[in-house]
Amino acid sequence: MAKKSGKGAAAGGWKRWLKWLLIVPTLLFLGVQLYFLVQIWWWVDHNPSMTAFMREQQAVLKEKNPKANIRQQWVPYNRISSNLKRAVIASEDANFSDHEGVDWDALQKAYEKNAKKKKVVSGGSTITQQLAKNLFLSGSRSYLRKGQELIITYMLEALMDKERIFEIYLNVVEFGKGIFGAEAAARHYYGVSASGLGAAQAAKLAVMLPNPRYYDTHRDSNYLARRTATILKRMGSAELP
Repeated sequence: MAKKSGKGAAAGGWKRWLKWLLIVPTLLFLGVQLYFLVQIWWWVDHNPSMTAFMREQQAVLKEKNPKANIRQQWVPYNRISSNLKRAVIASEDANFSDHEGVDWDALQKAYEKNAKKKKVVSGGSTITQQLAKNLFLSGSRSYLRKGQELIITYMLEALMDKERIFEIYLNVVEFGKGIFGAEAAARHYYGVSASGLGAAQAAKLAVMLPNPRYYDTHRDSNYLARRTATILKRMGSAELP
C-alpha cells in the first residue's frame, strides 16, 4: 500500500506541474493581450508618442550616430491632405473603409506566395494590420508575429472608428530613413506641410510605403514613376473614412 501511495503522490505531483506549465503561459499571454487592449483604449482619444517600430529604428540610427533621432510631428486628420489619404488607400488598402480589419483574400494570396518561396516574403496586410505591427511589434516576419498582429488588429477595429485608425496610421507610418508620419514626410521630400501635398506628390509618397528607406535614396527609379502614375489614376475612386 505504501508503494502505491508513493506512486500516486508522484503522479499527483506531475499533474500539478503539468497544470502550472499550462496555466502560467496562458496567464502571461492573457496579460500581454490585456496590456495591448488598455493601451489601444487609451489611444482612442490620446495620441501615441512613439511606436515600437519608431523606437526600434531610432536605436538603429543611434548605433551609427548617438545624437540621431527620428523625425515625426503629429498633425490632426483634418490637416492631412486628402490627396495623401486617397493615395495611401489606393496604394495600400483599397477596401479599407469596408473590411473589418483583415482582407482574407489578400492573406490567402500572401500565404500561397510564401509557400511557393518557402519563406515569408509577403504579408497581405491591411492598413489596420500595418498599424498594429507598427504600434507594438518588431519588424521581423513570422507566423507567430502575424497571429499577434491579427489579435491587435481586431482590438483596434473594435475600439476605434476607421477615421481614428487612419489618422494614427498616417502620423506614425515610416516614409524614409528616420522619417515618420505625413508631416515629416511632406517636409522632408517636398518642403511643404502635410496639408499642402499635391496629388502627384501624395501618390509618390504612398508608393514609397512598402520600402521607404530604399526609395528615400532611389527617388527617381522607373518603377516608382510607373507606380505613381497608376496610383494617380486610382485616387479618384478611393473611399475615405
